[in-house]
Amino acid sequence: MNPYHQSLIIIGMPGAGKSTIGLLLAKHLAKDFVDTDLLIQLEHRKTLQDILHEQGHLALRDHEEKILLNTHYTNHIIATGGSAVYSDKAMQHLKKFGQIIFLDVAIQELEQRINNMNTRGIARAPQQTFAELYAERRPLYLRYADIVIDCQGKNQDQLVEEVICQEAEDFAAEDA
Repeated sequence: MNPYHQSLIIIGMPGAGKSTIGLLLAKHLAKDFVDTDLLIQLEHRKTLQDILHEQGHLALRDHEEKILLNTHYTNHIIATGGSAVYSDKAMQHLKKFGQIIFLDVAIQELEQRINNMNTRGIARAPQQTFAELYAERRPLYLRYADIVIDCQGKNQDQLVEEVICQEAEDFAAEDA
């Protein structure tokens, strides 16, 4: 696939910066941007937290899977919800459109960033701690990632630059 038409799919924990880095990447690479959490909210006309409160975390994951399976975006930066990796079907579908980038942020950093755990719309079991959620999800992020970006000690510009360089290297290697 021509790199201009290839999408980049961003995965990672809540607070990893998927939407922020995604928007910056879209500007740098002249691609459209889509945030799948927003697509869920638009379809249901509710916030993620309202969906969680009314239907539970498994229903939110189901809604996310449906949105992801209906995602047919070329030449996009796609920021997924943190729980996208629970659906193997959805992740395999997204891989058809481009590389999957995992923004790997340490648990301590994430815990500092997330100060609205109970209102943010994070799909987790009712008594599950953020650390437990991290331990459960991180192996899934690593399983699906084509590129892992270690975010430790890097600012937004450095992360964008690293994603662009890694993506270009991987594309060149595939083309060789």
